[in-house]
Amino acid sequence: MSVSSPELKLGFRISRIRRQGWLISGAAVLLSLVGMALCWSNPQIAAPLRPGLDFTGGTQIQIERSCDPAACGSLTAEAVRQQLAGLTLPEISGQATPRLGSAAVQVLDRGRSVDLRLPDLEPEQTQALLQGLEPLIGTVNPQQLSVNTIGPTLGSQLLQGSLVSLLVSFAAIAVYISFRYDGIFAGLALLCLAHDVLITCGVFAWLGLLRGTEVDSLFAVALITVAGYSVNDTVVVFDRIREQKRTLQGLSLEDQVDVAVDATLTRSLYTSLTTLLPLIALLLFGGSSLFWFAVALTVGIAVGSWSSIGIAPTLLPLLARR
Repeated sequence: MSVSSPELKLGFRISRIRRQGWLISGAAVLLSLVGMALCWSNPQIAAPLRPGLDFTGGTQIQIERSCDPAACGSLTAEAVRQQLAGLTLPEISGQATPRLGSAAVQVLDRGRSVDLRLPDLEPEQTQALLQGLEPLIGTVNPQQLSVNTIGPTLGSQLLQGSLVSLLVSFAAIAVYISFRYDGIFAGLALLCLAHDVLITCGVFAWLGLLRGTEVDSLFAVALITVAGYSVNDTVVVFDRIREQKRTLQGLSLEDQVDVAVDATLTRSLYTSLTTLLPLIALLLFGGSSLFWFAVALTVGIAVGSWSSIGIAPTLLPLLARR
């Protein structure tokens, strides 16, 4: 077999578009960092991502209005915020009265449902709040009323546990790839891992700024899942590069990478597509509780599929030469 024959059989050469791919990924990472920095500088957020009730603690109230869809009347989140700001809750001995002006409000189902995220409330204060909102939203369906409370201590523990889980998963992945391959492969896998997680976080940072989307414990689960998926896809390409070193030793490392990516491209695309299909079903039919979890997984898996094909393999010849 001649040295040039593998090149003639290639249907796709990733090295030809590697600079464009690096540019797109670099721009996405930069936008993500900007979004996270803007979140951090926002006094209402003061964190890289807008933390949800799971991490901050507080009370979440989901209200279902007792009216027909046509007779509910218009209701906006701003009107609910103004009504909350004018309420005075009963004082509880030894505790400061919660401020309701910073409450997160979402109006769902064309005004039939209202979701409130508030500071930690006592049962008497929750009842007073519902009575204060009644002139605006009307009668509340008691069977559809949901009140969930998470203490600040539990929220802090959930946040710490999520961060520790991410760091442990990153460290375990680095150790495994270093043992299985070598340091260059481990470094590239961790670079792609950081790339995928950072862009996923950046998307939610901008969503938090533009539409008030919060992250919860399910988001941390989604990041760990994305990390595992990204590394699995990257390892497949690395395995093919290692397997073909002897058979293609007459080719440059750049050409070997092109052969490996071309050989695994169809498998990677089919795997990503079959993974995205149930996620699309979750987006459409999973309900509000799983919607953002599915969005995080969809973004992370799409970005991870690209990084395992267009980032890790194309950087390998560059790092190997140095």
